[in-house]
Amino acid sequence: MAARPVTLGIDLGTTSVKAALLGAASGDPSEFVVLASCARAARAEVAAESSAAGPQGREQDVSRIVQALNECIAALPRQQLRNVGGIGVSGQMHGVMFWKTGQGCEWTEGGAAPLFEPRAVSHLVTWQDGRCSSGFLASLPQPESHLSVATGFGCATIFWLLKNRPEFLKSYDAAGTIHDYVVAMLCGLPRPLMSDQNAASWGYFNTQSQSWNSEILKGSGFPVHLLPDIAEPGSVAGGTSHVWLEIPKGTPVGVAMGDLQASVYSCMAQRTDAGLEVEESTVYSRMIQAAVQQKDTCLTITPTVLGERHLPDELASVTRISSSDLSLGHVTRALCRGIVQNLHSMLPFQQLQEWGVERVMGSGSALSRNEVLKQEVQRAFPLPVAFGQDVDAAVGAALIMLQKNLHQKS
Repeated sequence: MAARPVTLGIDLGTTSVKAALLGAASGDPSEFVVLASCARAARAEVAAESSAAGPQGREQDVSRIVQALNECIAALPRQQLRNVGGIGVSGQMHGVMFWKTGQGCEWTEGGAAPLFEPRAVSHLVTWQDGRCSSGFLASLPQPESHLSVATGFGCATIFWLLKNRPEFLKSYDAAGTIHDYVVAMLCGLPRPLMSDQNAASWGYFNTQSQSWNSEILKGSGFPVHLLPDIAEPGSVAGGTSHVWLEIPKGTPVGVAMGDLQASVYSCMAQRTDAGLEVEESTVYSRMIQAAVQQKDTCLTITPTVLGERHLPDELASVTRISSSDLSLGHVTRALCRGIVQNLHSMLPFQQLQEWGVERVMGSGSALSRNEVLKQEVQRAFPLPVAFGQDVDAAVGAALIMLQKNLHQKS
């Protein structure tokens, strides 16, 4: 009896790379099991002094990200890799990197484990990049989009490079997110493909017409030839052009999707669920323990140190300070409450009620590891709240590909 095909999910996050192997538990596409998973820290941050944008720049070394990816895949069971029948990919949104078509990577052949290594690529300018000031953003053309353009958005970064480093852009003829790049390299695509999720995160993309604001961009001298072609997230971008660490050549690879969407998809069991994603952060156990004991506080912390994309000038603050509210427990409780209240201000409970949402699903490693954040979510959202177990974007990316394959066969 032939082994049942499995699906590989990959998530290229801001700090780490994750991979998960999923198999259908039965003929029902909604039932699956995680067969194996792996995570590796990317450690890809580039020193600020190495960035042309100076201290405001946030860039990552693509070679280190791909190295972590190869290590992740190599750590998975070899026999299960041989049975991979589809690959789903997700990753950090908004960011942009550049490469030379046909020269973006090199495959090592002849060894026991063929893999690819980046060549002729730029650094990845991440979503955290702050090179585009408010004044610079105000000088850009108004987009036809449901989103305003913010620093860290791919198109804003390209505009900045066009003004400050025009020669740099002439070295490349393709651009995309880090996960678009990986899909293009795995499949040997002549042009990168991008999902509407990632395109919207770049700015200057109309989700209704599913098209770039090409005429607006051309009018400002924007290099529109760098913009990827648009495809449905999770649809097949192509097949692997080489054997990749035991994964067969010709394995279907899905168009890359956003990590937020993949994370939410992995833990939503019902259509009436609302996904709540908390960005991964380091929270010390002593702080959490102290805050668990400190049930309430009058201290108020607004945690937007970097501002928000829709309010870039509204920075962090601490108010209602008193001598009785300065303990570790008070400060940590106030910080966790501020994080959740900031999320609630962008998606209020009343709006969820209007949409008919009946349950909130909480996911993200910062949330799953922090009991205080969980308590504050339950305080802010007076709905049943469920916290996902072992859910992440890699699982979501694999699940979407798995369900598409099962639907096509049924």
